Amino acid sequence: MKSLKDCFKLSNGVEIPCVGFGTFQTPDGETCISAVKSALDVGYTHIDTAYIYGNEKGVGTAIKQSGIPRSELFITTKLWNETRGYDETIAAFDKSLENLQLDYLDLYLIHWPNPLAHRDNWQEANASAWRAMETLYNEKRVRAIGISNFHPHHMDELLKTAKVMPMVNQIRLCPGDTQDEVVDYCRARDILLQAYSPMGTGLIFDVPEMKELAKKYNRTIAQICVRWCLQRGYNPLPKSVTASRIKENAEVFDFNLDEADVELLANLKGCVGYSKDPDTAEF
Repeated sequence: MKSLKDCFKLSNGVEIPCVGFGTFQTPDGETCISAVKSALDVGYTHIDTAYIYGNEKGVGTAIKQSGIPRSELFITTKLWNETRGYDETIAAFDKSLENLQLDYLDLYLIHWPNPLAHRDNWQEANASAWRAMETLYNEKRVRAIGISNFHPHHMDELLKTAKVMPMVNQIRLCPGDTQDEVVDYCRARDILLQAYSPMGTGLIFDVPEMKELAKKYNRTIAQICVRWCLQRGYNPLPKSVTASRIKENAEVFDFNLDEADVELLANLKGCVGYSKDPDTAEF
């Protein structure tokens, strides 16, 4: 990967820009609009949001104000946990499109596989939502469909009834939290791994080994994390609301980490904790 314009290719041939801009915990309104516009100005074309983030409207406003042709952008949002069922999923998709002021999406994801609201019947709940997402995909209202936070047993259940294989699994991936079993499962099925929280929700900045590598490469810790994701074959989604950091997080294409350092970072097990267990998460 040599620039923000480089892409991964999904299993259906759709190209997804190699670094996305995340918006988790970004407040809606001017903060969100400003952050997304800063990202677009820097050259990000891949913006990731979710219904539960509460900022789809801000993302949509920023896109509109940017004046960038819709065809040059890649926009993702996600189906939240309370919503399952065929008709309900279609309605949720329509609401997100309305919030975003768009007439199609590039990627739509089921946000969590075993939400509290459907813990007694998550298999059937996901199957019905996925059937709706397949309809949206076949009608070309969304260019790709996928999942988030799914482990192998969740994917096994989904694939019992799915007619379209998920193209993406968005999970927490960062130094020390590599979710190897999930990654291996997805790679064997040509499912792209997207890396949310590539900086371990900020905890990575206190890890001594990260400070040493930042010094070694004369880079910021954030840049080391994004570069590490790319070299591992992940699609990272760094987030910030600060214009200088948004720019900094994109400046990762003029250096490479030594393979030994890539492995060192992968093996910092638990340095930033681990991702939530989707079968016990209280939401």
